[in-house]
Amino acid sequence: SSLCLFSGVCGGEFSILRSPQSVAFRDGRWPIPGERIPDVAALTMGFSVEEDLPWPGLGVGDLFHRPQATVLVTVKGVDKLPVKGFSYPIENAVPFSLDSVANAIHTLFSEETPVVLQLAPSEERVYMVGKANAVFEDLSVTLRQLRNRLFQDSSILSSLPLNSLSRNNEVDLLFLSELQVLHDIASLLSRHKHLAKDHSPDLYSLELSGLEEIGKRYGEDSQQFKDASQILIDSLQKFADEMFNLYGGNAVVEVVAVKEFNSPLSRKTRSILQASQSKNDNPYNLAYPYNYDYSVIFNIVLWMMIGLALAVIVISYNLWNMDPGYDSIIYRMTNQKIRMD
Repeated sequence: SSLCLFSGVCGGEFSILRSPQSVAFRDGRWPIPGERIPDVAALTMGFSVEEDLPWPGLGVGDLFHRPQATVLVTVKGVDKLPVKGFSYPIENAVPFSLDSVANAIHTLFSEETPVVLQLAPSEERVYMVGKANAVFEDLSVTLRQLRNRLFQDSSILSSLPLNSLSRNNEVDLLFLSELQVLHDIASLLSRHKHLAKDHSPDLYSLELSGLEEIGKRYGEDSQQFKDASQILIDSLQKFADEMFNLYGGNAVVEVVAVKEFNSPLSRKTRSILQASQSKNDNPYNLAYPYNYDYSVIFNIVLWMMIGLALAVIVISYNLWNMDPGYDSIIYRMTNQKIRMD
């Protein structure tokens, strides 16, 4: 099962594009702290959080019917997107991640087939676990793969109205390649619909920086930025509808739109158009593959140790309380010898 969430960020907005009736979002302009957005995703999926969330935007909902997937899309470079659905201002827009939600899914549904996909295409940062490794193995994740994917016959370039955007400009292509990733995720999932119908929740977390680069390159008053914003809004709404329908209407889709994150720490950054030169062992920050024999081996070792410990205790007790009179001839011969002496 899965829940699709799209969110937006004071300095940003958190928006709910689609959600099932079992999740009770309320219409209002209540600010949501940026660092609590992962807790909203966790609570909508029925997971517990370490600290209570006194935010009136999320009601209790139906406790017995949780969403089957969460989809959270973070859009950088704009503080609001006029999308359909509930929107809430974000205060203290700090960087966040859904690692805690992913860990909860791994812990509670390790025996099943959850899909966990977290990626930032422009930074070539990818995290795929569980069935996502098999389903999305053909997903373009590097800048070179993204560029090649755009110029294939089945890409969005053949159907998307580019308007003032150009297919000859690297910044424009970066923006369009992120929209291609959205299209490909929904397309690949539609070929594996059984994953959307199982009992384990799925998680999708995407970070899009292409619009931010468009704004830096052309200016936020440019026609290119306006066209890109409208194309992005249309693409997000289409993506939300596709994911919502693939999960049978039982998914939450959220978008976080944030101009820039407030980070008290200085972080090393590089241009997202800069070619990566590093050739380390794990260039895409892939997670270690989960070994599905782990729980089996753990149980074998655990119960064997418990059984051996009990056996030692029982044998030791019986040896300690053994009556020599009932034992072998050795004791009787020894006793006779002692008496003879």
